[in-house]
Amino acid sequence: MNAPQSFSTHDRKHTPADLELVIRDRRFGRDSKMRRWWMGGDPMGTAFYNALSVTFPKGEAFFIESVKEFREGTSERLAGEIRAFVKQEINHTREHVAFNRRVVDAGYDVKLLEEDVDKALALTKGRPKIANLASTMALEHFTAILAQQLLANPKHLETADADSRDLWRWHAMEEIEHKGVAFDTWMHATKDWSRWQRWKVKSLVMLVVTKNFLHHRAVGMLELLRQDGLTGPKVWAQLFWYAFGNPGMARKIILPWMTYFLPGFHPWKHDDRHLIQLAESDYQDAVMAKAEPALVPAE
Repeated sequence: MNAPQSFSTHDRKHTPADLELVIRDRRFGRDSKMRRWWMGGDPMGTAFYNALSVTFPKGEAFFIESVKEFREGTSERLAGEIRAFVKQEINHTREHVAFNRRVVDAGYDVKLLEEDVDKALALTKGRPKIANLASTMALEHFTAILAQQLLANPKHLETADADSRDLWRWHAMEEIEHKGVAFDTWMHATKDWSRWQRWKVKSLVMLVVTKNFLHHRAVGMLELLRQDGLTGPKVWAQLFWYAFGNPGMARKIILPWMTYFLPGFHPWKHDDRHLIQLAESDYQDAVMAKAEPALVPAE
């Protein structure tokens, strides 16, 4: 069931006045077995999405807690958006737990990847809560620009099996929808800071987050590829080409990533809700097609 969360606006300069955060309570792939290389037989593409998915259950729990720490004193609108953000992220966690179980059933051991996530999260313990919010804000920008690519360019997922493709597109829709929540929470939490201090901290944190994100995703991909028997310099070159050549996801998000450092940046300065509407329409058309009864020829 879809539950729209609508809010009256208090500041048109930031999040759109008519934005809706929709709770799409959907489930994917419960009754089907996933091929080992579910991205059309491509081990590199499969490794990219599998390695990313392993980070989501614990990573999104971290996002939720980081944002909730600063909900006190927020406007009615932002408080509502935080509640919707939490509900969306809880659903994402549930579905990626199920997806990751299918990855394991396909023959992969993800323990090393999960331990890597645990080590990264352990470093956040005892840190100032505002630092965790800054990390969440940076990672939410990453997920939003990746989501924009997934929806804007169907070729990224065109060879995926239907259940996996639907999962990633559903996740992408909601990442775009709530892309401003962590940022607006940050602006609330740092309202007494100078613009220079706010920009400096947010920018430095993004640089650290970017270094760690790229490093850990590459390590995770290489571990999964090793389990496929794919190792050595040739595989490293193929990984680089996958990221920066074809399909080139890393290359294509460079400019959107750079906008984060511009003075006056806000995630909703680029309004890409039309991609959500398009993806939602495609999803509904596919569901309706599956639901149509088979025609029985007359005798």
